[in-house]
Amino acid sequence: MLLKKLTEASGVSGHEREVRNIIIDEIKDYVDDLKVDKLGNLIVFKKGKENPKKLMITAHMDEVGLMVIDIDDKGYIKFTTVGGIDKRILISKPVLIGDKKVPGVIGSKPMHLQKKEERDRAIEIDSLYIDIGVDSKEEALKFVNIGDYISFDSKYTEFGDNLIKAKALDNRVGCSLLIELIKEIEDVSFYGVFTVMEEIGLKGAGPAAYNVDPDICIVLEGTLCYDVPQIDTHLIPTRLNNGPAISLIDRTTIFNKTLREKIAEIARSNGIPYQYRKSSMGGNDSGKIHVTKEGSITATISVPCRNIHSPTSVMSKKDYENTLRLLKAILNEYKKGEFISGIQ
Repeated sequence: MLLKKLTEASGVSGHEREVRNIIIDEIKDYVDDLKVDKLGNLIVFKKGKENPKKLMITAHMDEVGLMVIDIDDKGYIKFTTVGGIDKRILISKPVLIGDKKVPGVIGSKPMHLQKKEERDRAIEIDSLYIDIGVDSKEEALKFVNIGDYISFDSKYTEFGDNLIKAKALDNRVGCSLLIELIKEIEDVSFYGVFTVMEEIGLKGAGPAAYNVDPDICIVLEGTLCYDVPQIDTHLIPTRLNNGPAISLIDRTTIFNKTLREKIAEIARSNGIPYQYRKSSMGGNDSGKIHVTKEGSITATISVPCRNIHSPTSVMSKKDYENTLRLLKAILNEYKKGEFISGIQ
């Protein structure tokens, strides 16, 4: 399955090559132009019926992860984070280091040896290490090097009522959706852009948007979901199984009101469940795209994911399928040439 292949690949920010190669292999026979820019963004063009307004659809390839910064005399690996990771999730997690995917486990001082004040707070990253099963720095250097990227070792699993557990659903779910659109849409011209380094400050999106110079952009994402009991509803950004989430505002963008209302109208007219992302926290590539050159009109459509930025994110296959339905309906409207009429 495509999503399994994408999520199990390693693609920490700045080292997306493995993911990019999978995507190129999937889409190369379905696009009319394909290039990789200097930063590593993958930019493709799908030729179909022409439209007076240029459409770009994007998804970022990278995931949060870690990087080797030191190896001590006993062969333990010291690391730093790449992207936003809650340090409380790190202890005891299995990881894969470098291109050779050397297995390791994140360890810390046993709780039995911790003082009370240590047990009452999250352990600092400086106090964590990765054990790769060697007993000296010399042995460790045979397998890993300073600067190696580290990804979580987490397998794609389907469970429960149409749920999926995997790492990197943010944002391999967006990549998977964009790949499916590229393969299945035949009569609409649009640019598909798979960006790099979103998780460390939206670094790839600006140059990619500068290259394409779109009039309108739809950003595809996996977004935070916190649908747990005993919490005020206004604090729940999205819910599983309630359909694709249309963003209102986040840390980097106030999304175009007319465009998002148009997307909601398309969902309603096609009987597709949808929801609004009710949080201003976080951000995505729209933050750079909508202000590049003369600017572009942007919207973000996301698949809700529990436990985001962790090795065990959870999403609903129903939400994925309904997001794909909505995107196809949007492209069908765009094909008519009236999709962004009246949008300023």
